Amino acid sequence: MTGSQLPSEHSLTIRKPYFDLIASGAKTIEVRVGYPKIRKIVAGDSLRITCADESLTTRVTAVKRYDSFTTMLDTEDPAAIGGPDMTHAQLVAVIREIYPPEKEALGVFAVHLALLPG
Repeated sequence: MTGSQLPSEHSLTIRKPYFDLIASGAKTIEVRVGYPKIRKIVAGDSLRITCADESLTTRVTAVKRYDSFTTMLDTEDPAAIGGPDMTHAQLVAVIREIYPPEKEALGVFAVHLALLPG
């Protein structure tokens, strides 16, 4: 399809501590690897974040792709990813626990979010 497209709606499931950080406005960047559904997310899209029976809606303000978690964390604000209490080293450890090297090889995506009211 050529030309401008209408924004799409996407959904992601997230762990409770990170859901709470997004809900509070502290976490504004969600990190994912390049699965096909992640590669479809673009700025302007809406992203519904769910955790158990809770959900919230965000607007995607930017999507940045990196070759590795290290490169991404050297560029992006770690506090916007893991909250103000998580150090750079802790964040690397947590991300690598979720995504092993073969998943990281799919590409690293930093999805920038803005919380929508409601």
